[in-house]
Amino acid sequence: MKYSFFTLFAFVCSLSFAQITGTVTSDQNQPLPVVNIFIENTYTGTTTNNDGQYALELSKTGDYIVTFQYLGYKTVKKSVSIKTFPYVLDVILYEEDINLDEVVINSDENPANDIIRKTIANRKDNLNKLKAYKANFYSRGLLQLVDVPEKILGQEIGDLEGALDSTRSGIVYLSETISKLEYLSPKPIKETITASKISGDSNGFSFNNATDVEFNFYKNTFELGSEIVSPIADFAFNYYRYKLVGTFYDDLGNLINKIELLPKRENDKAFGGFIYVIEDQWSLFGVDVTLTGQQAQIPAVDIFKIKQTFTYYDAEKLWVKTTQLFDFKFGIFGIKGDGRFTAAYSDYNFNPNFDKNNFGREILSFEDNANKKDSLFWEDKRPVPLTNAEVEDYVRKDSIQLVRESKPYLDSIDGVNNKFKLGNILGGYSYNNSYNKTYFNISSPLSKMAFNTVQGWNGAVTANYTKRYEDNQKYFNMSSTINYGASDDRLRATGQINYRFNRKNRAFISLSGGSKVEQFNPSLTSLESLNTSYSNFAEKNFLKIYDRSYVQLNYSQELVNGLFINSALSYNRRQPLFNTTDQTWYPQDNRDYTSNNPVDPTAYGVASFDTHNIMKFNLNTRINFGQNYMSYPFGKFNIPNGKIPTLYLGYEKGFASTNDNYNFDQFKAQLYQNVNLGNKGDFTYFIKGGVFNNADNIAFMDYHHFNGNQTNVVLDGNYINNFKILPYYTLSTNKAYAEIHSEHNFKGYILNKIPLLNKLNYNLVLGFNAAATKENKPYTEYSIGLSNLGWGKVRFLRVDYVRAYQGSGLVNDTFLFGFSF
Repeated sequence: MKYSFFTLFAFVCSLSFAQITGTVTSDQNQPLPVVNIFIENTYTGTTTNNDGQYALELSKTGDYIVTFQYLGYKTVKKSVSIKTFPYVLDVILYEEDINLDEVVINSDENPANDIIRKTIANRKDNLNKLKAYKANFYSRGLLQLVDVPEKILGQEIGDLEGALDSTRSGIVYLSETISKLEYLSPKPIKETITASKISGDSNGFSFNNATDVEFNFYKNTFELGSEIVSPIADFAFNYYRYKLVGTFYDDLGNLINKIELLPKRENDKAFGGFIYVIEDQWSLFGVDVTLTGQQAQIPAVDIFKIKQTFTYYDAEKLWVKTTQLFDFKFGIFGIKGDGRFTAAYSDYNFNPNFDKNNFGREILSFEDNANKKDSLFWEDKRPVPLTNAEVEDYVRKDSIQLVRESKPYLDSIDGVNNKFKLGNILGGYSYNNSYNKTYFNISSPLSKMAFNTVQGWNGAVTANYTKRYEDNQKYFNMSSTINYGASDDRLRATGQINYRFNRKNRAFISLSGGSKVEQFNPSLTSLESLNTSYSNFAEKNFLKIYDRSYVQLNYSQELVNGLFINSALSYNRRQPLFNTTDQTWYPQDNRDYTSNNPVDPTAYGVASFDTHNIMKFNLNTRINFGQNYMSYPFGKFNIPNGKIPTLYLGYEKGFASTNDNYNFDQFKAQLYQNVNLGNKGDFTYFIKGGVFNNADNIAFMDYHHFNGNQTNVVLDGNYINNFKILPYYTLSTNKAYAEIHSEHNFKGYILNKIPLLNKLNYNLVLGFNAAATKENKPYTEYSIGLSNLGWGKVRFLRVDYVRAYQGSGLVNDTFLFGFSF
């Protein structure tokens, strides 16, 4: 009962501040959400909520014409004479009378095609009409779950911080944003968030922003998981068939064509639904479209829906988007739910007084105390009233938050979770003090069991302590790992201390040291786990390691926007290691383990380098040219510019070695870019190069090692920085080198056009890799693959066929299997 009272009280309060209030329903008595409501000949407007309720603010009493506009329904204008507030105005809307009487049917031409061709011809003009503006923006995000299982893959789900009720259903995310928008073509939208609210989190900041819901149908494509083709794109006829459903006149006397969209192929990145086109002007009057998650290649989502309404501004001769609904339904691992993001644009100013200097790289920021606005502010400024369910969610979660942030509650939850359970033997144990924001965990030795021919079976235990501070920008962390190898009977231990200063420039310092085994090429991060399987099942020991005792200091930071540095200074004692075991589960008659010498697999007991001490210094920079960013109070979020490649520059120096031959210098550079080609997919390349100085006889681990692969498996989903079938150390060099990695993922552009294959929704991927050194003929790889493989909503597999050449001769060809994320 108390929640019902608070709900009614809060809703009545919100209406009392809103001046004109009411409900908009259809003639079937169904509430209509996101109806565009505005005062004629002004920029004052609002929209209805999910229950069809609205609240329209006015500054004074008087005579007004209130317009109600909703896509698919007749526009209604109500003349009102207001003497006192609040003023209640309920409205019923009736569906448009769609007819074909005025359409001349030509048997040789589909009338919809002629309309679409004219709209496409005017696409760029309509895209470029809106040169500059200021506007107010409001967004509400709602995410709710239905019938959530208590466990997923054996893990307890809980009640999601009080969001789920006894039926395992409820609103898990509700947030609102009020912001000011500024736009000057061709710059991106600049957004300043003045108010932000998240249900149940008084310290949080909503992530609803205008850029994330900028679905512009006047562009050829826009991103929604994948690049989706607009129904009025230059090449739209390759993806769509069109049907003229009928025509009607709007309240301004414009003839509106309602056109049904029919994707030509099931999995094409093309919308279904309807668009509304204004005759003679060939502009969009409205959009009401759908897209499946399978088409967008977001398997967890069942369907997306986008509904946009445009309003005409006579002085500027512009049709401008004023409301937008973005709905979706999803389900995976037994969890089902839906979401709705409502956006309303108002108070447009098409002649703002700003110049290009007003627009920098910061595209989103927050005013001070944006998340501290009280209920009176929201009741006064919220342009779309809350529904009863939303009001109740705010009231309930805000009261729950006070309890859930209290020390007694957090201590009681920790008391339950901190108890040792039998499963901790396999999964490790965690101890948390949530109120003080301190966390400790220790891993299970069974979780890190591995095998190699140097240590034999070995296991590691890692203990980790973290302290987070009140602002969540800083944290302190300590960790230690103990590793024991059964065959070489050696105990090794390392420790590390980390401190993050903030989340804006991400200043980070760490001090580490100890003794451990390390790969000659530490970039082969997946090889350790793969080596265990290959050794025991196929008697192939790909892992090559040495002993490193060290002390190392690291520091990293973003110096200025887009310029990052990462530096390290270390003292190292490095010793060779040798095989100590030939154990395998399935001995191969025609195969023996290779030596631990990566230079010579038959050099058993012969080291590839001498034991030595050496100091090393590394300085690496990353430059994201043209990087935009979003400034949240708790951190900075960078948005790299995909039109410009990212440049990496590095310098590495080995000095003060006990073996003078091992001192060296290396200079290196890299270029990386992912190029969005719209409906044709993504092209990605990674180019590397470097030179050594005074490095003729350096230790082998200091060579440049190309990231090879001899396992026919890719576990980490990293295809662009690795060679697919290059033996691990065959091209390692201490001379000048260069390498190229590139691939093009067509994202359905090719396969979706082939009958039968297009039903599978696979992606064709072409790849090319090359390596060049002074000592070897150029090495090249060519690959053709399929990604987005899997079953139902589980689609993260990939397979490639690869051919490798050295010079002009074929070296190897094989299939590669892996994950693609």
